[in-house]
Amino acid sequence: MAASCPEDWPADPSGKRQKFGSRFLSDPARIFHHNAWDNVEWSEEQAAAAERKVCENSAQRVPQEKQVDYEINAHKYWNDFYKIHENGFFKDRHWLFTEFPELAPSQNQNHLKDLLSENKSEIPECRCNEDRPGLIEQHQCSSNSLGHKTQMPPGENITQKLGHLDICAEEFPGSSATYRILEVGCGVGNTVFPILQTNNDPGLFVYCCDFSSTAVELVQTNSEYEPSRCFAFVHDLCDEDKNYPMPKGSLDIIILIFVLSSIVPDKMQKAIDRLSSLLRPGGLMLLRDYGRYDMAQLRFKKGQCLSENFYVRGDGTRVYFFTQEELDTLFTTAGLEKIQNLVDHRLQVNRGKQLTMYRVWIQCKYRKPLLSSTS
Repeated sequence: MAASCPEDWPADPSGKRQKFGSRFLSDPARIFHHNAWDNVEWSEEQAAAAERKVCENSAQRVPQEKQVDYEINAHKYWNDFYKIHENGFFKDRHWLFTEFPELAPSQNQNHLKDLLSENKSEIPECRCNEDRPGLIEQHQCSSNSLGHKTQMPPGENITQKLGHLDICAEEFPGSSATYRILEVGCGVGNTVFPILQTNNDPGLFVYCCDFSSTAVELVQTNSEYEPSRCFAFVHDLCDEDKNYPMPKGSLDIIILIFVLSSIVPDKMQKAIDRLSSLLRPGGLMLLRDYGRYDMAQLRFKKGQCLSENFYVRGDGTRVYFFTQEELDTLFTTAGLEKIQNLVDHRLQVNRGKQLTMYRVWIQCKYRKPLLSSTS
């Protein structure tokens, strides 16, 4: 289940919404002046209290027979969730274009040019912000800085040019596209439809899949769904025997928004390995998910813990809470290079009820290594 992003964000001089990490609470007396504050530092006491709370709520584990039920019937619990909420639970994620500019239309051609560049040996490094360890200077890591750009020869077909990337010659959904995006765990389309609405690149094709057949049906019956630009399908991220509808090495971007946390931790690595194989060299995997000691983790009661940092909600759906190191291991083991891996310590505020909520999310951007000119 995804957490909604606060709409009350500061604007930069151009009028665009800024990336997170731009609104700081310098005066505690102003805490209820805005809906959210970024990069809120936790005191040692607060961190210790969170750790104690997790120890308490994880002391009693869910019985093994119930854990088996939650795994075998996971699709049923998610179908029930979407039957109840349909498309009214999550907000459309328009913030994606701020945090992940590679999804914006102006970035597509730059990404392809970089992918086809002759000289890919010099890749800019992402520099850590020394003032706030763990934060990345994101402007150093946009998709148009992946390498030197070269103009494609006139009339040359991109799929022919990328023939060495193991793209099958036979037809598949989106086979004629020049820029392909896959969202895993699409739900009812809160990511897919903003992309289709915002990105009018004629070469764009978006794939989206979900474990829930009910969610996929809601996507397919949405008035915004365009089969000529999008292909929605039911898929189990953990099913090693079921193939994706596109060949290996054919995707430019894979999006994972609050989805990896919903599967059993022991199955995460193989799931990421399989997704990594679908990326073209230079392709990106984008993730945003729950971080350790997020408010949602601290709210769980005893008897809801399945395993360490893995819980079941009252509706039968499950959630894991990550550390940066765990995610880095998953992606690098799958052969991807780190561009961004940062923690968003967000203080959300309910000004009407005068409540404060401490959220912890992790945002990652990892790249499949570019082919060297000698490959």
